[in-house]
Amino acid sequence: MTSVTEVLVSPSLGLVHPVWMERFPWLCQGCTIRSADGVLYDFGFFGGGSSTESVQENWSTLLELTAATSIAHGHQVHGTKIVTHETVSAGLNLFPDCDGHVTNSVGVFLAVTTADCVPIFLVDADRRAIAVLHAGWRGIAAGILDCGIRALRELSGSWPVDLMMHLGPSICGACYEVGTEVFKALGQPIPLQPSPIDLRRILAQEADKAGIPLMNITVSDHCTRCTESGLFSHRTGDMGRQVSYMGLRP
Repeated sequence: MTSVTEVLVSPSLGLVHPVWMERFPWLCQGCTIRSADGVLYDFGFFGGGSSTESVQENWSTLLELTAATSIAHGHQVHGTKIVTHETVSAGLNLFPDCDGHVTNSVGVFLAVTTADCVPIFLVDADRRAIAVLHAGWRGIAAGILDCGIRALRELSGSWPVDLMMHLGPSICGACYEVGTEVFKALGQPIPLQPSPIDLRRILAQEADKAGIPLMNITVSDHCTRCTESGLFSHRTGDMGRQVSYMGLRP
């Protein structure tokens, strides 16, 4: 498992995995930041931070800059439903009650929005199949990662050993203090009082147990709360959302 500092390629495209950018020229991947050219860059339809019109405009900008044919996004409910996209209508597509997406179709981009939760990127480079998952503690406890791995297996025949995983910008273990019920739900030793918990560490451990090689796992060192990365954080009172996106370039 390796720590990675994503690089800012542009205000509109956001933070990009530097190794994947060089290694996989056929892949477009990133996580937006909170502002672009001095304007709030909010992608949250359901967070109430910005008007629907401005959020829609931001999605349209992302579509144009990535040259995506379509983007699949969902109304996220901290569950484990994964939607497989072989064909998707042009433009932005919103799917009900889902927290993950998989595809092996060129031009179909996958997206989840976050403001502290963990965006999970999964790539099978040989089969060119990808997944993007939204993982808060409830989704992690319910098995969102295993569901994403299974969906890739069903779509393209990917085995865990074939996968690369990146855990994108989210709140870090030092900043995310939670109650004892969260430790219990995640199968962690239960402290005597509310304490910090590291969701990305837990996800990396789960990935290792599932069979993803540790050498294939990278973890962002950007924290939505304590690093000056220009990201939205629910814990600090932000209502906006950044989007983590990935797609096979047309």
